[in-house]
Amino acid sequence: MIKRRKFPKFLAFLCLLAAFGIDLIIPQVIAQTNTQSAIAKSVAFTCNDSELSIKAKNGPKISIGGKTIYIGYQQVSSLNKDPRIIRFDNGVKKWCRTDYETTIDDGTGYGLLWDGGNVLYGVFTSTGSQIGNDFRRFAKNGWLSSYGSGGGAKVSVIARINPTNGSVLSATFVSAKKPNDGKSNSLTVTNLSWNGTTLKMIANSAWTPRRADKNSMTCTGSSPYIYTVVFTGDLTKVNSASAVNCN
Repeated sequence: MIKRRKFPKFLAFLCLLAAFGIDLIIPQVIAQTNTQSAIAKSVAFTCNDSELSIKAKNGPKISIGGKTIYIGYQQVSSLNKDPRIIRFDNGVKKWCRTDYETTIDDGTGYGLLWDGGNVLYGVFTSTGSQIGNDFRRFAKNGWLSSYGSGGGAKVSVIARINPTNGSVLSATFVSAKKPNDGKSNSLTVTNLSWNGTTLKMIANSAWTPRRADKNSMTCTGSSPYIYTVVFTGDLTKVNSASAVNCN
């Protein structure tokens, strides 16, 4: 005796819908990312410090799946700081970078964004262009390729970083611009977010924030202004820029 196989109920249901010309809408599964960001007061450490000692300083860090990246600075002289980033995997140091900026620019690291995979950004400070190796060599194609004119005001640098070894892939300076003399003015990043394609930055900008074309906005009231910028992932372009009380 030959037994007939039972027709799968779901397949029969689909055939019935097709017979009546009814489309079945199947919900899409949207991949969830594990992206985290951290913006905090910069802390001092060296590449020889243990993870426990760095962690105890409560500086900016991101931990995902047993992997942790810390950002900060090392006091290399009485008047000079240089930025540092270090990564530990399950408590073992994987890499530490000391070569991002080695001039007398007083540089620190104070922010991170990481998805636990290939997307890693670091946020740094700069107080002016100096002779030697600084972030300009990474920002040649960036939205802003240098600190700009003037000096002393603390601006920011955002760098896209290879999380496997800490090398910088691209970077941009981010600063305010004084409309009267064109000199760079202070800007501090307060938040970063990633949507899989673009990087959104929120910052406190001194007088005055820049438009996407890099020129000064026209603002009312007093600074700091809450400033929002959307960068392309490689930091070469700005898709949009806006600020509260500015246009």
